[in-house]
Amino acid sequence: MYIAGRILSSLLVIAGTLVLVFAILYVLPGDPTDSMIDPSVATAEQIANLKHQLGVDQPFYIQFIRYIGDMARGDFGNSLLNSEPVLDKILEHFPATLALTAASALVSVTIGLVLGVLSAVHRNGPIDYLARLVGLFGISMPTFWSGILLIVLFSLQLGWFPAMGSDGWRTLVLPALTLGIVGAGFIVRMVRSSMLDIIDEHFMLTLRSKGLSERAVMYKHALRNALIPAVTMIGMLIGEMLAGTVVIETVFSRQGIGRIIGDALMAKDLPVVQGVIFFTALIYVLVNLLVDLSYSLIDPRVRRSA
Repeated sequence: MYIAGRILSSLLVIAGTLVLVFAILYVLPGDPTDSMIDPSVATAEQIANLKHQLGVDQPFYIQFIRYIGDMARGDFGNSLLNSEPVLDKILEHFPATLALTAASALVSVTIGLVLGVLSAVHRNGPIDYLARLVGLFGISMPTFWSGILLIVLFSLQLGWFPAMGSDGWRTLVLPALTLGIVGAGFIVRMVRSSMLDIIDEHFMLTLRSKGLSERAVMYKHALRNALIPAVTMIGMLIGEMLAGTVVIETVFSRQGIGRIIGDALMAKDLPVVQGVIFFTALIYVLVNLLVDLSYSLIDPRVRRSA
């Protein structure tokens, strides 16, 4: 029942995303035919024929029903600019975005967990102050600004990594650090807060009185109990990282789905915008479903209640 309930709620979120994405793009000002034909040159009859060909002259409910039917068949439509199938375009560019998101999540989790635990264990010490400073820096710095700083330092000044491109692991380092530092800031604060709450619980004193070493108490028992909120935060951050690729892939000139949705918005290529948003929402829902299911593996209380 636990798994079935999570899957059902995920399906409802996906359905709501379909409605929301279509409705928002429907009410936005502008016309998709503007990017395909020059209104100052074309005649009114030509513009009307193009609108009829695209189906944008139909009422809202007819367009929405056709949109839902196409999505159910896996047909994301074609780009208005070059008639390329949107799904093929997404699948072509998604591996670069997936690599960036995975590398950024790895940076966030590694830095966030290590500094968060050390900060709680060495409360009010130099390590604690350093970890809190890193967390504050990660949360406060805009990604486009920190990305430019990393390019200036590690690419232009030191020449360690290329500033642009999406070929090879070296081009992935600076974008992953830019996104990962932001996520690490949130995870550091979350893990530190959760660990401090656990450390003050009575059962921690009981574990120490039974003769367990401080390392076992902290890293085996306290950390495991503190992971639930941290895992929730990680799942949310992966969605934020997918959204953040729009800025990062533009700054570092990477060819991913964040870059193509930015270009599609500038060109008013609505099928591409709709397809990328819905595809990203599917990934986000899937990640959060996996996060929900992982609770039963981390916390035996959740497994017993499920």
